[in-house]
Amino acid sequence: MLSERRTTNILLLIIVIPILFYLLKVLSFIFIPLVFAMFIALLFLPLMRWLGKRRVPKIVSIIIVILLIGIGLKAGVELIKLSSKQIMASDTAFFEKAEVKINDAAQYLENTFGVEMQKDKNILSQFIQKENIGTTVGFLRQFLTMLLMTAFFVVLLLAESINMQDVLNKMVLKKKRTSLLAYGKIQKELNTFIKVKFLVSFLTGLGTGLACYFFDVSFPIFWGLFAFAINFVQMVGSFIAVIALSIFAFIELDPTSTLFFFVLAITGVQVLFGAILEPVFMGKSFSINIITVLVMLMFWGFLWGIPGLIMAIPITVFLKIIFEQFPSTKKISDLIS
Repeated sequence: MLSERRTTNILLLIIVIPILFYLLKVLSFIFIPLVFAMFIALLFLPLMRWLGKRRVPKIVSIIIVILLIGIGLKAGVELIKLSSKQIMASDTAFFEKAEVKINDAAQYLENTFGVEMQKDKNILSQFIQKENIGTTVGFLRQFLTMLLMTAFFVVLLLAESINMQDVLNKMVLKKKRTSLLAYGKIQKELNTFIKVKFLVSFLTGLGTGLACYFFDVSFPIFWGLFAFAINFVQMVGSFIAVIALSIFAFIELDPTSTLFFFVLAITGVQVLFGAILEPVFMGKSFSINIITVLVMLMFWGFLWGIPGLIMAIPITVFLKIIFEQFPSTKKISDLIS
């Protein structure tokens, strides 16, 4: 009888897991903003509690948090504007040099691999086609929708209209004390992760921008912002930043010792902040082995795209803590570690 029940449970699990993943994929327009909102709310909950202890009304506390988020977004928009002005104000010398080097690369690809480029058009213009405009507009519309939904969920979570501790207690753990301890641990570790990741990304962006400035590489503000944003994608972001900036520098700089030391400098920035300081700041509170990181990056990246790559590690930390609470899944938690 026990054996039959176990077999039935395994079969149900085999059926339920694909359905669950399918729902996560199909309903990504809801789950992505909700998960992002959870992380943002976790970041500001200590401030909400601090204001609550000083008897500040909850509505006022929420307005203060929204204003802080708005100030942060405004600062980001101003930096993007400054970066855009810097690019638009640049002379045509860089683009002419880029055209020459891209033409050489296209010629090499054509001779080596048989890749044909249109001869009667500017090489750079071939990457900007009219049919791509609709895709860009669609992406911006989707991004704006995600942003508004995230803001909506953040307000609900901060106002405790959605109480995650109660959800965890009633739907997952079923024990009030266990759910309280698990929620406290989740909040503490994810809060640490978000703060450290933001600080490390900021320092990485600052270091990359300064390296561009000192080596006279164009658009240092843009590359600093790019390094800051892409660093939120665990592991993969560092490689993308170094490779993209190295290709850009190869186009702009002559292949001399200057180019070599520049690539060495931006690689050193990524190693210093990403491989040395970040683990030190994070500590050993939620150590996850490298294989788990790679698998989760591939899985959530496939499921949710770029948002999945950004949220893969925090989601893994959340699952690891949940698995620790059950004897039957404790081995999975140990395997993740």
